[in-house]
Amino acid sequence: MSVVLYALDGCPYCERVHDALRESRVDYETEWVEALHSDRDEVRRVSGQRGVPVLVDEERGVTMAESANILDYVETTLAR
Repeated sequence: MSVVLYALDGCPYCERVHDALRESRVDYETEWVEALHSDRDEVRRVSGQRGVPVLVDEERGVTMAESANILDYVETTLAR
């Protein structure tokens, strides 16, 4: 899968990104992260920080955080 979303269950920002990806018919995989920031080593490894959501688009070489930025990227780049 070339698009991966790192998300936390119950996170409203993550849910907005999930909704946008689904509505835009983007094929993606979700990597669910731990609730504690200190346990989010995988997110830190891919993005340099531990916050979520984080979107990784391997095909385009893009990794980004912040839901507003991700939503814009989905709309302008990934939407079908």
